[in-house]
Amino acid sequence: MTNVKGDSVNATAKRTVSMAVLTVMGLAGCAAVEPWDRDVLARPEMQIVSDPTEAAADEHIYFSKEASSGGQGFGGGGCGCN
Repeated sequence: MTNVKGDSVNATAKRTVSMAVLTVMGLAGCAAVEPWDRDVLARPEMQIVSDPTEAAADEHIYFSKEASSGGQGFGGGGCGCN
């Protein structure tokens, strides 16, 4: 005959050990990137906008709209002619 309470404790212990192992493995993958290593990791294809011309056009449009609306959440503003 099996001990139901013993099986429950054993399962809880296994679950706790499994979670501890997964947590340690997850934290082992976290590392601070040194400034001199960032250039190697910052590939151009990983940028949100990889084309500088497109980025300049997007910024121009954003700041033009920003000036005409008066900022984020504020009334009034400029003419928007950047």
